Amino acid sequence: MNKVLIHICCGPCAIYPVETLRDEGNTVMGYFYRNNIHPYSECHRREEALRSYANDIDLKVIYPDNYDLEMFLQMIAFRESDRCTLCYHERLRLTALLAKRGKFDGFTSTLLYSKFQNHDLIRSIGESVGKTHGIPFVYRDFRKGWSDGIKTSKALGMYRQQYCGCIYSEKERYYKPMDEKR
Repeated sequence: MNKVLIHICCGPCAIYPVETLRDEGNTVMGYFYRNNIHPYSECHRREEALRSYANDIDLKVIYPDNYDLEMFLQMIAFRESDRCTLCYHERLRLTALLAKRGKFDGFTSTLLYSKFQNHDLIRSIGESVGKTHGIPFVYRDFRKGWSDGIKTSKALGMYRQQYCGCIYSEKERYYKPMDEKR
C-alpha cells in the first residue's frame, strides 16, 4: 500500500482518480490548489463542493489558507501562450513539495482525468518535477473514467464548473467576438 498525495482542481474531477487509486490499495490524501482559479467566488464554490465530497468519502484534503491570485497572474503575464505549461508546473511542483515533506510515497493530479488538458505535457512535467524533488510522480490515465465521473457528480448534485479555472480559460469559455455573434 502506498501513500499518495493527489493535486485536486475540483470535486467532480476528483471522483474517478481517488476511487481508482483507493481501489489499487493506496492511501490517498488531497491537495486543493486555488491560486489559478478566478474569480474568487468561483474558487469558493469549487472548494465548497470539494469539501462536501471529501467529507462524504472520508478524504483528507489540504486546503491552503492563502489565495495568491496576484502571484499567479505575475507568473503568467506576458507568457499567456504558455500559461497552461506554467500553471501545470506550479501546481505539480507544490504538490511534489508537500508530498515530500509529508513523507508520501508519490504524488499525482486530477488534471490527468480531464480530456480537455494536455495529458502528455502533464505527465512530462510531473515526472520532471518528481525527479527534481526526489518524489515519484504516480502516472495514471484517468480519462477512461471521464463519463463515470460526470454521471456520479451529476447524481450527487455537485457544482460543476464550466472552465478550467484561470481568467484566460474563463474568457475562452464565455467571450465571443462580435463577428461570431452575428
